Amino acid sequence: MQFADVKNDIAFRKIFGNESKKQILISFLNAVLGLEGGRKIADVQILNPYQVPIVLGAKSTVLDVKARDEAGKEYIVEMQVTDKIGFAQRVVYYSAKSYISQLNAKEEYYELKPIIFIGILDFTFLDTSHYLSRHLILDEKTQEHKLKDLEFNFIELPKFNKTEKELKTLTEKWVFFIKNAENLEVVPESVDDEGLKIAYLEADKHLWSKKDLEAYEYARMRETDEKTEKMKAEQVGFQKGMEKGVEKNKIETALKAIQKGLDNEFIKELTGLSVQEIENLRSQKR
Repeated sequence: MQFADVKNDIAFRKIFGNESKKQILISFLNAVLGLEGGRKIADVQILNPYQVPIVLGAKSTVLDVKARDEAGKEYIVEMQVTDKIGFAQRVVYYSAKSYISQLNAKEEYYELKPIIFIGILDFTFLDTSHYLSRHLILDEKTQEHKLKDLEFNFIELPKFNKTEKELKTLTEKWVFFIKNAENLEVVPESVDDEGLKIAYLEADKHLWSKKDLEAYEYARMRETDEKTEKMKAEQVGFQKGMEKGVEKNKIETALKAIQKGLDNEFIKELTGLSVQEIENLRSQKR
């Protein structure tokens, strides 16, 4: 077997947005949200099902799978590979937008259904050691959970470091799959959940069409390019910061030298500033 990188755009949507293999998404949602007994999701309607993509030349977009369960609750499962500015605000905005968009088909507020957001992040986002966190709207003093219609869950992959032998819960097995599938050659022996078994089979690239494989490779290339551009931008920013810091030190040194009454030539040798720059500093001091 040769498993795909589940974090890849195409692989993620192909696995979790597969309308004919809904057991995958149902199992994942029940495991991550800790739904048991009568609270378990039995069926979902995938609102943006996977289709063989035409991605050549396409720009990167928000990568998510949306679904609705039997009770009308909506779920947004999003894969985010890089930490982008405004990510937290976008998550709230995106979830709230999904919530209010229900009014197109509903006339009364009481008919609005909850929106459950699950973000799978390939970067560290929160100041906690836990790889899985749940965020609710609670009363600050009493912890009463009255406003139940928006819920945010985050899976931070860098914080999950369990080996195959250490996996116990279904949640751990799902997160292990998402993080490590591309480095495995066989389905782990501990996998006993039907939905997760099917997910591993769907991730096997040997079973993919030529068009899916081409789209997958293109998405990998695009992701690499985006990461490279981000690294370059960070390097440029760091270099500019260093240059700004050096320039600031030069000016501070020159100002101290001027204060002590040292001449321009000496300050020029000391700091590397031009005589004109030093004179400009002298005029600012007057």
